[in-house]
Amino acid sequence: MIKVLLADDQRLVRAGFRSILEDEDDFEVVGEAGDGAEAVAKCRELRPDVILLDIRMPGVDGLEAARRIGADPRLDDVKVVILTTFDLDDYVYGALRAGASGFLVKDTEPEELVHAVRVAARGDALISPGITRRLISEFAGRVKAPSPSPRLNALTGREREVMHLVAAGLTNDEIAERLVLSPSTAKTHVSRIMTKLDTRDRAQLVILAYESGMVRPGWLGGG
Repeated sequence: MIKVLLADDQRLVRAGFRSILEDEDDFEVVGEAGDGAEAVAKCRELRPDVILLDIRMPGVDGLEAARRIGADPRLDDVKVVILTTFDLDDYVYGALRAGASGFLVKDTEPEELVHAVRVAARGDALISPGITRRLISEFAGRVKAPSPSPRLNALTGREREVMHLVAAGLTNDEIAERLVLSPSTAKTHVSRIMTKLDTRDRAQLVILAYESGMVRPGWLGGG
């Protein structure tokens, strides 16, 4: 079962998401929160696999809640999916940088919501890769100057290739096809890269790739 926590200041929105998710056999909605502070507290109490977190809430907003969740080592296994009204939102890049796994627009189709939560739970890919890539490129492009990260020196040549493709939003299967590897080998490379770079998930790899200058906005993993 995938345990999900819903955090949104609108009760009707929470009820809608609960109804959609509870129609599926592999989801359990373990709790709800109406603001960011409550969301963080409920995360610590309930340890969900995924939290759907509204970006704009009273008091502690979703961005700060994402930061607090990302900074708490007890919550390393919690995947944060940001909910936003707009597909490009200044807050969202900050949320991804703070540790969120991706984002969804609130008017997403039910089947897309279900798929996104499953994807986030297994940490296998970004949410809505095309949209997320566009968003990250948009805001990473505003960084005045990339800051090379010494951590990248730990990567092998093949791992750097794989990281480029992760930053392009490719799934493990797509990476395997591009580099003529088996899907399991591609997945192993991604896992090793995340371990070496001490990143929570693929979204964090993408952020690091852009902010270190390994990948520039507009690139598609070329190099």
